[in-house]
Amino acid sequence: MLRKLGLVLAFGVLCAGFFFTGDAENVFAQSKSVTPTPTPSQTPPPIIDDEVLKIDTEVVNVLFTAQDRNRRLLTNLTQNDIKLLEDGVPQELSTFTRQVDLPLSLSILIDVSVSQQRTLPDEKDAAISFLESVVRPSKDEVAVLSFTGETTLEQDMTSNLTRLRRAVENVKFVPPSGYIGGGVVVGGSVPGTPPISGRNQGIQGSTAIWDAIWVTSREVLGQAPERTRRAIILLTDGQNTSGQKRLDDAVDAAVRSEAIIYSIGIGDRYYGGVDKGTLNKVSERTGGRAFFPSDENELRQAFDQIQEEMRSQYLIAYEPSNQNRDGSFRKIEIEIVNPQLKNDKVKLTHRQGYFARSDKPDKK
Repeated sequence: MLRKLGLVLAFGVLCAGFFFTGDAENVFAQSKSVTPTPTPSQTPPPIIDDEVLKIDTEVVNVLFTAQDRNRRLLTNLTQNDIKLLEDGVPQELSTFTRQVDLPLSLSILIDVSVSQQRTLPDEKDAAISFLESVVRPSKDEVAVLSFTGETTLEQDMTSNLTRLRRAVENVKFVPPSGYIGGGVVVGGSVPGTPPISGRNQGIQGSTAIWDAIWVTSREVLGQAPERTRRAIILLTDGQNTSGQKRLDDAVDAAVRSEAIIYSIGIGDRYYGGVDKGTLNKVSERTGGRAFFPSDENELRQAFDQIQEEMRSQYLIAYEPSNQNRDGSFRKIEIEIVNPQLKNDKVKLTHRQGYFARSDKPDKK
């Protein structure tokens, strides 16, 4: 979320003095004044389009949501209700707004390993309903990916609902060679299943969640347009059984690409159910949430809640007091300071930090 900004001098204007100009790059909003108030009162105005001044410093943007003790989203917070700390040091906010209309860049990441064989049809139906209710063809774009031990790009970023619907419909469970059902793989091949090598058979029958998140963050969302809210919707049981990347690698890649991960934990009890702890961890560290539906109705409700959260976010921006470009990880904390909100046990959800810009080239 860092932005390198340049101060522009209006050379030809003698009477008008100086002015600034620039694009928004990845800095989403211009600073707006907020009237101090001890309790949440007037809702901050939604931002539809915005410009940011270019100055010779770096700016960090943080999206967050606020929920009361009953998990109801709060949309009337003001700047004076919170404070932000970077590595424990309070920071001065330059922007505090609600974001309701910023374009979305989403990746739907679907586990098609053996453990998802029986749940996959419901996942696909819910994903299609989500796309039809969320995607605005003139603003938003979505990619669809499936994964086992390898990740497959079913549909690159597009706002075409017909293509997205077709991509989700075409996601299928493909049994590994020798699969006879019930998680059992035997030697030889199964009619209708093409023979594959022993190595590929192992990949086909495994689940590499962290590899899938890593490649989606780097190669798909990393190429998304500027000034978009980026998110991964991950449908899996959270049981990572193969791959080269670790959970920390996946989280780092998502943070670097400014992507929030919403996990929908769905699985088959026959294969060990859902690893809720792991999915909670990967989501919370990126500023998202994990959902654990127990039936098709709750699955659709999870998608509805994700949609509502993405439309109910706040954006805050600040110039970090630590301007060292050392590539280090900086921890972000947003705390409630309003006594009434503290008593109401309001919970803020946001990413836990960011990587400072570095003058050294990025290592892939």
